[in-house]
Amino acid sequence: MAAPVHHAISYIELPARDLAATKAFYEAAFAWRFTDYGPEYSGIVAADGEGEIGGLNPGAEPTGGGPLVLLFSEDLDATVEAVRAAGGEVVAGPYVFPGGRRFEFTDPSGNRLGVFADS
Repeated sequence: MAAPVHHAISYIELPARDLAATKAFYEAAFAWRFTDYGPEYSGIVAADGEGEIGGLNPGAEPTGGGPLVLLFSEDLDATVEAVRAAGGEVVAGPYVFPGGRRFEFTDPSGNRLGVFADS
C-alpha cells in the first residue's frame, strides 16, 4: 500500500452491527483479511498485505448514506480549522483511535467524512 497522501481519500470504514458476522461475510465472499483491535474494531488488510484500506466499526450504525470515507492529514489540527473555515461542521472529535487521531465532519450538503492523522 502506498503511503497516505495529504487530504486524499485513504480509508473506507463500514459500519458493522455484528462484527463477527460481518467479518465472516467478507472473508467468505471476497477473501478479505482483517487486523483485529479487540472487540471494538477490525481493520481491512490491503490486498497486497501492506497496511489497511478500511475497517469494520461496530460502534457505527449502518445507514443509507453508505460507508464513512476517511481522508489522511499531515496536520490534523490545521485540517480541522480548514474544514470549519470552509463551512464544514465538525461533528465528532478530534479524538484518539488505534494508530493516531481523527475527526469527522459534514460538508454543506450533509455528507459525513472523516480525517485521520498518524499522531
